Amino acid sequence: MVTLNRPERMNAMAFDVMVPFVEQLRELGHDNSIRAVVVTGAGKGFCSGADQESAGTPPYVEGLTRPTYALRSMEMLEDITRTLRGLHQPVIAAINGAAIGGGLCLSLACDIRVASPAAYFRAAGINNGLTASELGLSYLLPRAIGSSRAAEIMLTGRDVGAEEAERIGLVSELADDVVGRAVEIGQRIAGFSQPGIELTKRTLVHGLDASSLDGHMQAEGLGQLYLRILTDNFEEATRARKEGRPAKFSDSR
Repeated sequence: MVTLNRPERMNAMAFDVMVPFVEQLRELGHDNSIRAVVVTGAGKGFCSGADQESAGTPPYVEGLTRPTYALRSMEMLEDITRTLRGLHQPVIAAINGAAIGGGLCLSLACDIRVASPAAYFRAAGINNGLTASELGLSYLLPRAIGSSRAAEIMLTGRDVGAEEAERIGLVSELADDVVGRAVEIGQRIAGFSQPGIELTKRTLVHGLDASSLDGHMQAEGLGQLYLRILTDNFEEATRARKEGRPAKFSDSR
């Protein structure tokens, strides 16, 4: 589990928090013993977005002019979205409180979102005199809840409560013990085939960019054949069902 740990600022996206966060995600991505990752926030908030008081300094910006400094800062924050979506493991967001601005983007970059009843969401940029589009929000939100709902939420800057978030599909479910539930989901995922999990995540992510159904189905089919031919997972699943026991996938033949 990875925890954003700046509770006194509702885990705002200061660079001294987000740089270690991305580094830890990358380390987990290289750990072949980990099958799923849970992301949450310390205290009462998930992530309140950009820190408007003490954002700190991004790495490797010494000597840059102001425009280039700004570009590098945005690039570093955008890398959070890319890293979460690019991890081999599925990422489950345990949204324990406010997910505002960049925090909403961070939650959308995760593969599964579980929220506590106290959680709420806001595309805050429009309220701050800026654009509501940041860190992939205008790409990810319409794909999660539909273009009309996404436009209304982004253009009005209103809060979306936990119950509405569940109803419109922004989160998959609500749970009082949101971290415990996210861990439970991760443990269930971990019981399946490792390449099966990774290929499923990969096709889900790539499916959002697919140019045609036919092309995407071909990619799906190749992944299915890959595991069917190179492993005995299917045979093991059949035996396990007949014997009334959990399957133990070796991912080999």
